[in-house]
Amino acid sequence: MSKEILSTTGEKLGEITLAKEVFGVEPNIHVMHLALRRQLNNARQGSANTKTRAEVSGGGKKPWKQKGTGRARAGSLRSPLFAGGGVIFGPKPRSYAFNMPQKARQLALRSALSAKESQIVVVKDFSTIAEPKTKLMVSALKSLNVSGKVLVIADTKSEENRNLELSARNIPSVRLLLPSNLNVKDLLEADFVVMTESAVNEITKRLS
Repeated sequence: MSKEILSTTGEKLGEITLAKEVFGVEPNIHVMHLALRRQLNNARQGSANTKTRAEVSGGGKKPWKQKGTGRARAGSLRSPLFAGGGVIFGPKPRSYAFNMPQKARQLALRSALSAKESQIVVVKDFSTIAEPKTKLMVSALKSLNVSGKVLVIADTKSEENRNLELSARNIPSVRLLLPSNLNVKDLLEADFVVMTESAVNEITKRLS
């Protein structure tokens, strides 16, 4: 399957063949769901913390004598039964992260790319953005006919894309990613995916 290679002014510069084994597989919903869950879980802080009765300060003295008061026997005012006492089975700092085999993670990326294949726009590079100006990026997106949430995948460190990062960072609907940081969550959330030709080649090489 082939795509047109466009310039950022919307001009057709040629064609590129998208590898069927990367951009044309049957999306595996289950593996994509696992990869998304893994990504969201791994981003969780897991820092919620409560104190048990052993950790709450105070409560060293027996509050009243064992017998004769008519009250239930108590050894400490920091028991979970009292206000200011410890918490039973409350949260403790923990990691929510879980692992996935590398092959499954790659399958999830291939599935997400294949699911978005019709929304992928391939550009030669962003060399036409000659200076770091937001309006140049806005007009480039308009020329490419993309709207909504736009995911731009490009090597921002290369010479031809040097102004891309500064031009795109003030546009809230645009998310910029290096090809090496490609992930399922950003792919699935995007309405359009704009990739440079070199990014397509790098992703194809990594995932095929």
